[in-house]
Amino acid sequence: MTLRPAPALSLMRSGLLWKICCPRCPALLKERDALQSKIDAWHLARKGQDHDAMAYKEFLTEIGYLRAEGGDFAISTANVDPEIATMAGPQLVVPTTIARYALNAANARWGSLYDALYGTDVISEDGGKERSGGYNPVRGAAVIDYAKEILDLAAPLANGSHKDATSYSMGAPGSGEVLAITLAGGGETGLADPSQFVGYRGDGGLTAVLLRHNGLHLEIQIDRNDMIEKDDPAGVKGVSMEAAVTTIQDLEDSISAVDAEDKVLAYGNLVGLMKGTLSDSFEKGGSQMTRTLEPDRDYTGPDGSAFSLPGRSLLLIRNVGHHMETDAVMVKGAEIPEGILDALMTGLIGLHDIKQTGSVRNSRTGSIYVVKPKMHGPDEVAFTAKIFGMVE
Repeated sequence: MTLRPAPALSLMRSGLLWKICCPRCPALLKERDALQSKIDAWHLARKGQDHDAMAYKEFLTEIGYLRAEGGDFAISTANVDPEIATMAGPQLVVPTTIARYALNAANARWGSLYDALYGTDVISEDGGKERSGGYNPVRGAAVIDYAKEILDLAAPLANGSHKDATSYSMGAPGSGEVLAITLAGGGETGLADPSQFVGYRGDGGLTAVLLRHNGLHLEIQIDRNDMIEKDDPAGVKGVSMEAAVTTIQDLEDSISAVDAEDKVLAYGNLVGLMKGTLSDSFEKGGSQMTRTLEPDRDYTGPDGSAFSLPGRSLLLIRNVGHHMETDAVMVKGAEIPEGILDALMTGLIGLHDIKQTGSVRNSRTGSIYVVKPKMHGPDEVAFTAKIFGMVE
């Protein structure tokens, strides 16, 4: 099978991208091979000898493996999303060819603290807190207790503990407390830092309290009718935390795209992620399930204004390195560098997000994020910059 997306193939065959970039890639790889041969010979000639670090450094400099440091320079960027520019948070890497995994990772922007605590060994199974079988209320109580300790660390109360809370509500006008927490015994308090309260859901009564700590968000979910959490004094049924703020959708090490069919699958999944159309159905626990992308999360601010937070990780696309070729597109009977095809297709696919052709947004600043691996030396970095410049 040969991949023949008309715009991509036309650009490859007749455009400058092919004429300038494709022939340059094999030349750079030959430089790698030449350097490796010299390095191998150096080590073989000194087999059994003590390593001489200074001599080795001089040798690497002599053959051009190490380069002299250049002069100072500065670059600037624009339209960079906060997940890249200012937010420090976890990042996932996921194979793009498996739709379910790709969706799970994209949806990992938010995670349940209760589920994470219940299902892992953060909490021991001693004292009747076993994980096996159905829901264990003893373990559940330990989960709630641990989660309230995390809330005390991330968003402490001015007085008392979240463990003592019996209700969360909007403070009375003029009280000075936007968020009011009633404590066991009848006292009332607020957050030690009131600015950490940034939003809520619910009109007649709060169903969610949104807090912010070091730029990341925690959502206290309230439902006094929930079957498991009905005994929680404040009706808290869970704590949702901002988790993987970015995800690398991988076309490289975590997949094996050996032919055009594999490349079509990967690119198709990326299109679905950018447009919000990707879904996957599967059986779990005897039930049929369908996974889709999570929507954004809507809130009301303390001042009454409406706003939303991303419901999904910001997606980056990892292209293949310079070292691979693919027969997915043949030009003049020859395979082309796979990384160049990835760069071109990533740009075309990313346009769905830039032009907002689908139901979701990835970059809110209008950017496309590419991870480019396995580059050796400034010449290969400059080559990559040329590729991306021509793709733009």
